[in-house]
Amino acid sequence: MSTAILTGPPVPGSSLDADLRSLGFHVEVASGPHEASGLLAAVPAGQRVALVDPRFVGHRHALRLALTDPRFPAAAAPGALTARPEARPALARALTAADSGAPVPAPAEPAGGTARAVVDNLPDTLAAALDADGVAVHRPQLGTLVAAVPADPGARHEARAAVEAVDEEAVRLRNAVKAHDGFFTTFFISPYSRYIARWCARRGLTPNQVTTASLLTALIAAGCAATGERGGYVAAGVLLLVSFVLDCTDGQLARYALKYSTMGAWLDATFDRAKEYAFYAGLALGAARNGDDVWALALGAMVLMTCRHVVDFSFNEANAESAGAAAKTSLALSSKLDGVGWTVWARRMIILPIGERWAMIAVLTAVTTPRIVFWALIVGCAFGACYTTAGRLLRSLSRKAPRSDSAARALADLADSGPLARIAAGLARRTGLTAMPALVLAFVGTGVLLAAVLGRPFGDRGTVVAAVLYAVFAGAAVARPLKGPLDWLVPPLFRAAEYTTVLVLAAKADSAQALPAAFGLVAAVAYHHYDTVYRIRGGTGAPPEWLVRTVGGHEGRTLVVTVLAALLASRGNDFTSALTALAVAVGLVVLVESVRFWVSSGAPAVHDEGETA
Repeated sequence: MSTAILTGPPVPGSSLDADLRSLGFHVEVASGPHEASGLLAAVPAGQRVALVDPRFVGHRHALRLALTDPRFPAAAAPGALTARPEARPALARALTAADSGAPVPAPAEPAGGTARAVVDNLPDTLAAALDADGVAVHRPQLGTLVAAVPADPGARHEARAAVEAVDEEAVRLRNAVKAHDGFFTTFFISPYSRYIARWCARRGLTPNQVTTASLLTALIAAGCAATGERGGYVAAGVLLLVSFVLDCTDGQLARYALKYSTMGAWLDATFDRAKEYAFYAGLALGAARNGDDVWALALGAMVLMTCRHVVDFSFNEANAESAGAAAKTSLALSSKLDGVGWTVWARRMIILPIGERWAMIAVLTAVTTPRIVFWALIVGCAFGACYTTAGRLLRSLSRKAPRSDSAARALADLADSGPLARIAAGLARRTGLTAMPALVLAFVGTGVLLAAVLGRPFGDRGTVVAAVLYAVFAGAAVARPLKGPLDWLVPPLFRAAEYTTVLVLAAKADSAQALPAAFGLVAAVAYHHYDTVYRIRGGTGAPPEWLVRTVGGHEGRTLVVTVLAALLASRGNDFTSALTALAVAVGLVVLVESVRFWVSSGAPAVHDEGETA
């Protein structure tokens, strides 16, 4: 249990003690900084500690936002401060300084809220001291919620009146919904899913349980689609929408109850892809039952979707530290468009975000055929990808600010270069090949590879030579830091090269099961790439070097697939068996390491806000 220390005797008639206990705190009372230091030292080192001014007046949810959010080492609102175990040493130092009378920084202005704090309360003073000590203190935006430390009875009466004037539960429900979402999610899901989230919270359900229910529902939907019958397709469409409602509910539950967790970050980040790709497979199996082979379309949709997401991730990482003025200049047109209401929703819809995409898949599954579903998905996603990428190209070409070392490092991690690329990078530095821009080298390597894969017969050894050249150019492309204005396109090019090679070779193979095997291989590799993205987002960097070496890097896997095609071209289903074995091996290695990381104590305690496009 967490401990809350009141920094003075409770005010008669105050509900503060009850509010803190309802939030899961054991409440202690101190008479001053010295006694607070003793109480802090008595709390077990692994527990959260909060210090609250006994004069605090405000909404319980304001206290919840300030004192219980697990994502931040320290957080504060006027009159209230909390510290997780990693921030407690700094809090102890601040308390010692306050007890000794040493000078401390002036308290920061409150972030949001409708009432003001006074400057003579200990929690605000300690929060300023933590800031000065280098501890980032999170101050939640309270909006219309009240958090105040009144200085006299009149101010206390005004603060209590302000509390009564605001419907706390309405604010809490409204804030449970993501601020910027797609049209379908905003108007067709969130108006009622927030109430499902509240129902779940009141019954003690966790976001992880709702996320798991969403996955199971989607898997049942995929099974219904795999029947190949019209009734199965209709049930699949309905269940897919139910799964999406639950997918929205888990994030809203996390925000409503502030139940963010490391495991939740991992589940939320990966289950969306697992659900969507499992549904693709179910549609392909259902079509096969009716004599229509759409595995190539299913794999093509997965390749396109994954490459599109890599474009999003790469661009965002490359520009995460852009200067404010430069960003404002590049987004001038977008800002003007945002001023016209209908353009905001139009722009969010045409990029086919997850809500619109799942709604389209569900409706078309129920009333059409899998082939139509996949073609609609491919055309819609291709248009959205072209629209967003064109805008990003224009912004990048007008960019003046240099790219930071951390951004270049993130792009190199996203590239997923293996041992062959590392060797090629060393050779490129010695031969002067790195004088060419990284993007040009990546384009040349990708072009050579795909020209051979598309133009040569299945099993032609020239494809292996092209894969070797691809590895050489891919290594040269990452031999220097990726700091060019368009170098964020390098990782998406590598993804497109690897995934398309697997798709085309499987389509050309003389085996009916080669494409399903290729689907499994690309799904396993894509999981590895998504896992890399979310590790970088969590601030822990790329997966360990041994994992990248073990799974070969993008260039190593591409070369292996082309070699297998050349060696097994005339041996019946052996190429299919080899792809299946490779998919199982890669999937097991990356999944085991991913599970190990995300359940470890070193994993970031974040909550993914969901797919933005």
